Formats: sequence, C-alpha cells, structure tokens
Amino acid sequence: MATFAKPENALKRAEELMNVGQKQAALQALHDLITSKRYRAWQKTLEKIMFKYVELCVDMKKGRFAKDGLIQYRIVCQQVNVSSLEEVIKYFLQLSSERAEAAQAQAAAAEVTLDVEDLEAEKRPEDLMLSYVSGERGKERSDRETVTPWFKFLWETYRTVLEILRNNSKLESLYAMTAHRAFQFCLQYKRTTEFRRLCEILRNHLTNLNKYRDQRDRPDLSQPESLQLYLETRFEQLKIATELELWQEAFRSIEDIHGLMSMVKRTPKPQMMAVYYAKLTLIYWVSDNHLYHAYAWYKLYNLQKSYNKNLTAKDLQLMASAVVLATLAVPPYDRKHGAHHFELEMEKDRNIRMANILGFNIDAKKDSREVLSRAALLSELVAKGVMTYVSPEVKDLYTLLENEFHPLDLAAKAQPFLSKLPNLSDKLSSASPVPEVRLEQYVPALERLTTLRVLLQASQVYSTIRIADLTRMVTFFDFSVIEKLIVEAVKYNFVQMKVDHLKEVVNFGSQDLESEKVKTHLAILAKRLKKACSMISPPTVERSSKQILPYAELQAIVEKEHKKLLARKVLIERRKEEQERQMLEMEREEESKRLKQQRLTEEAEAKRLANESARREEARIRKEIEEKELEEARALLAEAEKRKGKKGKKGGVDGEVSKLSKQLLMEEALSEQIRERQEMERKLQKLAKTMDYLERAKREEERPLIEEAYHKRLQDDERFYQQQQEQAIEQSKKQHETDVVEKHRLERMGEDKEIFQRQVVSRRHGEFERLKRLREERLAEERAIRSHEREIRRKKEYFKRQEEQRLLKIQEEEEARKREEEERKRREEAERLAKLEEIAQKQREREAAAEEREKREREEALQARLQEKPGKFVPPSLRKFRESGEELKRPSMEDRRDVRPPVEERRPLFLSSRSAPPRDADRPIDRESANAPPSKAYQPPRARQSDPEAPPRAYEPPPVRRTYDAPPARGDTNEPPRSGVYAPPNRGGGRSFGQRPVIGGRPTEDRPERTEDRPERRDRW
Repeated sequence: MATFAKPENALKRAEELMNVGQKQAALQALHDLITSKRYRAWQKTLEKIMFKYVELCVDMKKGRFAKDGLIQYRIVCQQVNVSSLEEVIKYFLQLSSERAEAAQAQAAAAEVTLDVEDLEAEKRPEDLMLSYVSGERGKERSDRETVTPWFKFLWETYRTVLEILRNNSKLESLYAMTAHRAFQFCLQYKRTTEFRRLCEILRNHLTNLNKYRDQRDRPDLSQPESLQLYLETRFEQLKIATELELWQEAFRSIEDIHGLMSMVKRTPKPQMMAVYYAKLTLIYWVSDNHLYHAYAWYKLYNLQKSYNKNLTAKDLQLMASAVVLATLAVPPYDRKHGAHHFELEMEKDRNIRMANILGFNIDAKKDSREVLSRAALLSELVAKGVMTYVSPEVKDLYTLLENEFHPLDLAAKAQPFLSKLPNLSDKLSSASPVPEVRLEQYVPALERLTTLRVLLQASQVYSTIRIADLTRMVTFFDFSVIEKLIVEAVKYNFVQMKVDHLKEVVNFGSQDLESEKVKTHLAILAKRLKKACSMISPPTVERSSKQILPYAELQAIVEKEHKKLLARKVLIERRKEEQERQMLEMEREEESKRLKQQRLTEEAEAKRLANESARREEARIRKEIEEKELEEARALLAEAEKRKGKKGKKGGVDGEVSKLSKQLLMEEALSEQIRERQEMERKLQKLAKTMDYLERAKREEERPLIEEAYHKRLQDDERFYQQQQEQAIEQSKKQHETDVVEKHRLERMGEDKEIFQRQVVSRRHGEFERLKRLREERLAEERAIRSHEREIRRKKEYFKRQEEQRLLKIQEEEEARKREEEERKRREEAERLAKLEEIAQKQREREAAAEEREKREREEALQARLQEKPGKFVPPSLRKFRESGEELKRPSMEDRRDVRPPVEERRPLFLSSRSAPPRDADRPIDRESANAPPSKAYQPPRARQSDPEAPPRAYEPPPVRRTYDAPPARGDTNEPPRSGVYAPPNRGGGRSFGQRPVIGGRPTEDRPERTEDRPERRDRW
C-alpha cells in the first residue's frame, strides 16, 4: 500500500495512473488514502479526491468500493462539514443515473427491453446454457448484457446512499430525495421486486430509528420538518404502489402512514389525508372489501367538503354519488354468520385494525360489526344530508332498493337506473385528489343487491314460486347465477328458502335440516321414556310420622328461621363486600408497588444510559485527542526526516513515534527551525550586498542611453501630431462640400413631402375617431350588461335571504312548539306520578290496617283455641264451623274456585326497594292455559297441576277462600305467606272476566267483591 505525505500527491498519482489506463490501480490508491486513519481531519482536497473516487467507482461499477469510501468520508466530515458529504452523494447519484439512462437509450434504439426479474440475483446456470445452445450471439444479447449491469449498479447505488443517510438528522432532505428517486426508478422501469425490497428497507430504517432512541445525530420525528419528510416519503411510496398495482405493499404503506400518525399524535395536512383516503378506496375495492371501501369514500367526501374550497358542484355531486353507490354495493348480510369463535376473534381484531386505519376509535369490548355496518352508514348518510347532493338517478335507485316494496318488478324498475350509471361517470377537476369517478364499477354489485332484494320481498309474499317466474323477475342473471346467490344468502341467514329442482319451484320459509333433528332426538327420547316410567310406576310419598307441632310454635320457628336466613344473607353480603374491598385494596397496593418499581427501574435505566453516553463521549474525545497528537507527532517526525534527507519507511516512522514523545519531537523540530532560520539570514545578507552592487552599477551605465532615447521619442511624436491635424482638416472640407450639393438636390421634394404627411395624418385621424366611437359603444353595451347582471344578482340574493329568513322562522316556531310539547308532557308525567304516589300511599295505609286487624284476629283465635278443653280431635278445617255453630255443609262447585288472580298478576304495581323480583315459580308454564278463562266446573287435584302430562300428586289440600281486601304478601319472597292470606297489594284479579281491578278498600255496592277458587301452591315453599 503506497504512502503519501499529502492527499494532493495521491490525487496526482491517481490521475497519472488513469492517463496510462490503469484505473484499478488508481481506484486502489484513492481507496487506501480514504480508508487510512492518517487523514481523518477534513480538508478541501479530500472532497476533490472523493469526486474522483466516485467517478472511478461508477466507471468500473464498483459498488462495494463506493460504499466503503462514502462511509469513511461520512466519519471524516460528520461533525465538520456535512454539506461536503451531501455534494459527493449527489454527484454519485447523478453519475449513476446518467450512465443507466445512456445504456437504456442505447438499448431502446436497438429495440431491446430489460426483462430481468431480479436485479440482485446472479445469472443462473440454465440461462447461460440456454444462451449458448440457442446461439444468441448477436447484438441483442450484447445490448442486454450492457443494460442490465448498469441497472444493477444504479439499484445498488440507491441502496448504498439510503444505508449511509438513514440515521443522519442533518441530511434528512437528501435521504427523502434519494427515496423518491428510487421510487421513480421502480415506476419507470416496472421494477416490482426492487420496489418491495425498497419498502422493506425504509420500514426497517424507521423501526431501528424508534428502537435506538439514544443514538447520536438521530432524526427526531417530533419535529414538524422531519415528520413532514417521512410522511411525504410514505405517501410517495403509496402512490407508486398503487400505480404498479402492488396492493399488498400499498396496504402496508397505509399501515406505515397510520403508524407514523399514531406515533407522533399529529394529523397531516388535509391534502395528504385526501390522498390517503383516495388510495384506501382503491385498495379496499381491489380486496373486495366493500364495507370499508364505502367508509373510505365517506371519509374522503367529508374531508373534501370541509377543506377543499376549490371543489366544484359537479365534483361534489360525483363524489356524493360514489359514496351512496359504494354503500349500496355492500352485501346486506354478515359473511361471518355461524363462524367459529376463533374466526370471530380474528375477524374482530381485523375489523378494529381497519377501523383505526379509517380513523374510527372502537372499544375492544364492543362488537365492531355494530359500529361499522351497512345500516349504520346508510343512516348516517341520510342524517348528514349526503342524499341532497347526489344525482337524481342515484337517489331514485337508493329509494327503490331500500324503501320501496316491489317483489314482482323490482329488477325491471332498477334496470334503467343501472344502465344510466356509466353515463354519469366523469373526470373530476384538478382540485380533487381522485382524477376520475367510475360509477359503472358498482353495477355488478348493485345487480346482486337487486336480486337479493327480489328474493327477500318474494319470501315475504309467497311461500312457493316457480323457477321460471323467478328467472323472469330477475332479468340480470340466468338461474345458475341466481342459485349461487340463493345459496350464499341462505348460508349467511339473509333469507330462508329451498330450491326444489324436481318440482322446479323455490320454497320460502324456515327449513328444518336433518342435522338439527339429529341433535335433539336423544333428549326428546329421554324425556318421553321418563314420562312413561312415571306413569307406569308413580312415586309414593311417605307420610310423616312426626307429631305436628302447634301453630304458635310453628309460627315462632318460621319467624326465627326467617330471621336467621335474613341475618345470614346480610352476613354473607357483608363478607362479600369486605372481601371485595380487601381485593381492591390489595390490587391498588400491588399496582402502586408495580408503578413505583417501574418508575425506579426507568430512572435507573435512564441514569445508566446517561452515564454510558457520557462515558462513551469522554472516551471518544480522549481517543480523538490522542489520535490528533499522534498525527501531529508523525507529521513533525516526517518533516524532520525530510529535512535531514533521510528516507525511511512508514513502519520505521511508526516505530520511532511509539518510542519518542511529542514534547521531544517538538523541541527537536524547534531547534532545527532556529538553525535553519539563522543560516537563511546569513545567506540573505550576503545576497543583498551582491544585488545592491550590481543594481547600482547597472543604473549608472544606462542613464545617458535613457535620456537620448527620451529626446528622440519627443521629436517623433511632434511630427506624427502635425500630420494627423492636416489630414483631418482636409477630410472635413471634402465632407462639407458633398453635404451642400446633397441639400440643393433634395430641396425640390419638400412640397411633396408636406402633402404626403398631411394625407397620412388625416387618414390616421379618421381611423382613430372611428375606433374611438366603436370602443365607446362597446363599453356602453358592456356597462349595460353588467348593470343588468348586477341587478339580477341582487334580486337573487334578496330572494335567497328572504327564503333563509322564512325557513329560520319556521324552524324557530317548530323548536318552540317542540319545547312547549315537551314541557307539557313533563308536567303531565309529574302530575301522573304524584297521583300514583298518593294512591300507593293510601293503599299502603289500608294494607297496614288490614294486616294489623288480621294479626289481632289470629291472636284472638289462637287464644280461644288454646282455652279449649281436651277431647276429640277436630281437623283445623272444621274447627271454625264448630266454633261458629253453623251447619256443616259440603262446598259447592262455585265456592271451590280459587279467588287468587293469575300468577303474572300477583306482583305489586309499585315495587319498593325491599321487594324482590318475581321467581320462576310465579311465571306461567303454559301460555295457552295461563291465558284461558278459569273453568267453573270442579277440577280434581291432578287437573290443577302446572304440567298436565306429569304424574298425579298423592295429596292436594282443599281450596282456600281468599279475597282481594286481604293483607298483601310480604316484600321478601323468601318468607312463606301466612295461612289464608295472599293478595296483590294494588292489582285486582279476574281480568279474564273483562272487569277492572279494585285498588284498595273493601268491596262496596258499586264495586262488588270478586272471588275466584284456585288451589293453594304449597309446593312453592
């Protein structure tokens, strides 16, 4: 490796080698100089060397050499002169592009196209064998071999420059410019493979940028300039991806843009967001995702309507029509109906991601299909007034498909509107981000929607329809296509129907599938076998052999047990609340500990990173100082050796530098300089004396010669001046005589000149007057037209203001009327609630009095029963007849009817905070039996069971006589009712007889007592 004392020597050596044709040696010499640690201080010569270096790299297609040299040069000028690196890189890109374009032009002249799939792939062996076997030796193959290497080198150049500039905040604009040029290269030459790799390279650069945040000279995305450059690069990437029809890369570019916006929490400019949503419409349409395509169109429409002031009315109408048609093109059913849980979870995550890309924030706990749906979008379009901007044909089509009911001729009515859609398509103005709106692309989807609407409306009218009739009703498709649509609609539960090809009919309605019958046949068989066993061998009820306790003890036990249950319930609730409170407290403490630990960890990590950064910075500075001192020592030693005339090798110099110190070298150099200076002064003094003597002698000799030459020159100048004066006087006299003769010759034409001048002036004056008159007439006409237009415009504005005032007045009157109506409704509601509360209060007072009276009567009866003398056992049901002395008689069929109301009417009208909700035992089991009027005939105990098919009970108590003025049941449903007392507090029974319930109080003449015999439900407790 050659050693150069100065960089200029290396540059001169490289030029000499290039002149003799040794470019490889010249490149190696410059490469050794650039990569050497000796020249790490930037100087202007290094920039010239880099220009020559990149020229050699481009000429020889040495991409690896160029990358190494640029990396070393970046290290040299990173902190000193970054603009120099920028100029070198621009020159490098310019040379590479020019060579590639020249090669492409040469290939185009020979009608050769570049058909290499991958510029980074080497030539395959089979290609080489095929070229030799086929004998392709002509100009075509040579041109292809000439063009492909230059394109490979240009692609490698772009990659190299992006890799060098990826983490440099001072060269962000150059990084963005290089990325844009690489995108244009891929677009111009249709390089799809390279475009994918370029997108991946840029994506990795951004990932590493966010990963290593403590890196020096790192671009800061929180700065508006940096963020704008990165966003412009990603938007350019999105445009090129859509133009190359690389839809997957386009969607990944959309995700990159959304990630950048989410990272910095800042919304780009409206123009960029318009491009964002415009490209989303293309991507979603190609991916056959019509719902998100419609939402993207809706976002683009709102953005343009709000921010684009240059948008024309025609553009707004076309965009509104596209929004409505895109929404109508969405299938009216859910394609994930009946899917597995795993698929639904994946679809939910996908929908949330799509919604975030579109700018919708959806809670993960909610179902995104309810938030973003076809019905929701249609309702929002109607609510926001989008329908007012669409064309009449699109509006009529929307009304026909969504609001009208024409099962027989719906397709025939929709056909004219669908045929007009291609004529409505048009190009938009330059103010719109979408160059053209093509409405005909929605025609196939709208035809499928019309077919589905015909099927749905026909299913609501017919139960069976012939296939031929259905084919005539749907004019768009033949029956094979219709059958596919039917299968899809039934699959996703949009309509229930079945095609019978044997009878050539279509049956509408629910169809029981064999798989559904198989699912439940075992359960049905088990129920029926159990019912048969219970009918063959009915279960026997063992009679209790225990002594029946007295009523007072039973009542006390029940009260005690009830209090225990209540106390236990309260205790359980308290324990649950305490446990929940403790769990919340523990979670809160754990969360605080975790946050504290996380904060301490982050502080320690930040401190460690700061210390590490300071340590690295200190080591770097120390190393730079040592390297600088070492370079100075080497330079001093080399200069001393040069002065002494010794020629040593670089290895020897490095060895001496390692042994000597900088101080000794500087002292030696200083002493040498002093000696040289003294010797130089002596030589200069001697030379000055010699030159002084010679100069004085020369001047003494040349003095007389100079004076003689001066006098001779004066005489020559006088003679020359006299000659020039005489020649000028003679020439002036001749010119005067010639002018006098010419004047006399032209005097005779003066009169004709005056006449011609007057004619021209008069003709021009008349033309001027005519043009002036025409101009005044035209101005007067224009003034009249403008005055008329101004008057018309003023009248229109006046009528418009009057109409707006009228509409505003109508709106205000409508709002006032609505407010008055709402106020009236609130007053009526408050009065109704107050009245109901008053009735409820009176009812509670009556109930309390009745309960007190009933309690007193029970206590009196209990006391009387306890005072009886022991004797013969009398059943409790006969004791009251015996005590009253009445005649014992068998109750009639009319008296045996239960007076209790149906189960669903036993609930109180006004539920208190203590009352519990109705239990399952209170609900009717059979709807028909519950709603049927009670029979007046006597029913045996088996007929009063809730399940008619269940086995008969062994024992049923006799019916109990109840009235509606009895005390109400207790609010707590866990307490059994007292004997002989049960009635709803404020609802009357017998609703099946067509009578209104009696609220509170005892029956009077106007309100006779209504009773009903119904067996008491003792199995309930």
